[in-house]
Amino acid sequence: MSGKAKGPQGGGTIVIRREEGGDHGHHGGAWKVAYADFVTAMMAFFLLMWLLNATTEEQRRGLADYFAPTNLLARSVSGSGAPFGGQTPNDQGNQTSTTGALTIQPGRQPVVLDIEEDDTDTPARPMTRRDGPEGREEAEDPRLVAPTPPGALSGPEPPRGGPADEPAPDPRPDALSEAELRRELARREREAFEQAAQQIREAVAADPALADLARQLLVEQTLEGLRIQLVDAEGLPMFALGGATPNERARALLTRVAQAALRLRNPIYIEGHTDSTPFRGGAGRSNWDLSAERANMTRRLLSEAGIPEERIRSVSGRADREPLIPEDTAAPANRRVSITLLRQIREEPGR
Repeated sequence: MSGKAKGPQGGGTIVIRREEGGDHGHHGGAWKVAYADFVTAMMAFFLLMWLLNATTEEQRRGLADYFAPTNLLARSVSGSGAPFGGQTPNDQGNQTSTTGALTIQPGRQPVVLDIEEDDTDTPARPMTRRDGPEGREEAEDPRLVAPTPPGALSGPEPPRGGPADEPAPDPRPDALSEAELRRELARREREAFEQAAQQIREAVAADPALADLARQLLVEQTLEGLRIQLVDAEGLPMFALGGATPNERARALLTRVAQAALRLRNPIYIEGHTDSTPFRGGAGRSNWDLSAERANMTRRLLSEAGIPEERIRSVSGRADREPLIPEDTAAPANRRVSITLLRQIREEPGR
């Protein structure tokens, strides 16, 4: 409000202004803390509901174990989370629980077999020999049959020449000489090669997409080992013309070969061959380069199919120096890749 006053001498007007009201007091922020706690609790509640709906039982159990770790100092779960099962050193009795503790009970003394005892003073007793079924080649070759030591049989020798004859025993490594052992191992290797060759032929025949390519797959046993060749036919090449990229049929055939070779442990060498038609791919490339590139591509595909790299003995290109059909060096069958599983047991010549 304002007022006017005149001085005694009629001086100027004096204006007095008064501002009503004053500063408002601070109301406090306790409600903000309570509201923040409420919002946090609601957020935690909704997060819990989301976790219960979005997780499996095993995941929820894992979360529970994470927030309630096992007490390593107590044998059982402690309600208070304290060590020693929730007890203190001032409590009476044991401070650990025996729940789940291991107990040791005496049992019978283990039986020790005679073969486990190392008694050099006791002489070895002869074992009774039992005859087993004879193999085809063992019956044909009497040298593969181990000689029978005198007194080894527990009873009298049965008569020979009748229907009740017992079959001759299979050859055993400890009863064969060195030469006989090598022949026996070589025979078993030949059988393993024949089984692998049969597996490849059956796999190709069983696949409708490869059945018509059986004549382009040559599998045979040689003095070096099991040789598998993929050859071209008229109008049916295995690789792109003038290139080292195999087509889908060649890849499928190499996959079947790799599956059979994985059953064996023999080392492998790979060769590439071309026909006698000169190849001019530019930059000085020739049939030597082409055959080597195709052999190396074959090695790469076998490795991708699972053949270990350490089994690859060598990879080489032969160009047209070793034609499959010598009388027609330009024939398509001369264009081929050869995969050989090398023998580990060399047979003696003339045997």
